Amino acid sequence: MAQHLSGPPSLAGQVVLITGGSGGMGRAVANTFKAAGASVIATDLSEHEDIGPGIEYRQYNVTSRADTDKVIDGVLARQGKVDVLVLCAGVIARTPLAQSTDEEWNSMLSVNVLGVVNPARKLFPIMCEKGYGKILACGSIAAKNGGVASGPAYVASKAAVHGMMRWIAKAGAPHGVYANTLAPGPVETAMWANVTSNQAPSANATVPLGRYGNAEDIAQAALFLCSPASNWITGTSLDISGGMWMD
Repeated sequence: MAQHLSGPPSLAGQVVLITGGSGGMGRAVANTFKAAGASVIATDLSEHEDIGPGIEYRQYNVTSRADTDKVIDGVLARQGKVDVLVLCAGVIARTPLAQSTDEEWNSMLSVNVLGVVNPARKLFPIMCEKGYGKILACGSIAAKNGGVASGPAYVASKAAVHGMMRWIAKAGAPHGVYANTLAPGPVETAMWANVTSNQAPSANATVPLGRYGNAEDIAQAALFLCSPASNWITGTSLDISGGMWMD
């Protein structure tokens, strides 16, 4: 059984692949990890993106298994390894159950679930063979409380992510592969603004710490879970919600 003692929150010498890298949270994670010493490859649907200084960008459709093979095989050929996989790609909708459509459900499940499954199932056996790896998925408080401003398709898709990451954690632990999930509350990104359209409840009324999150809140938590600082943590769901959810 691979054993790794906890150490400082540095990513020096680590190769990190990030999906959803042009979004608010993904971009913050990419730049935070780069500052921590990692070689960072950020991916997203756009053909070209400037994520930050020294960050490599690749176009990637996470719903496509063929695209997954192409992108990850390319990274492995150039870098020789992927130590950390951060799964930030996602979409959101707030349509009530009775009004939800097959197209919306397919979109939520394709991006939010297959977008985690595809890169994880590609890299998981490679990490196991190597004897080390960290996989971190962006889940949601919605998977625990039924949603803040989101509809049932989003809630269901994020609940699936939380469950799958627990499976990966159990299967990967004997091989030195860690799997954890972030469970953010509302984070002030463009995606949150688009879905709520100023219809979200006031942060002062709903968040014990008095504000919604920002991308840096998520990035710093991600750094902890992807660095040696968390080498005795796997299978966890880390709540980052200003106290909206308390275990």
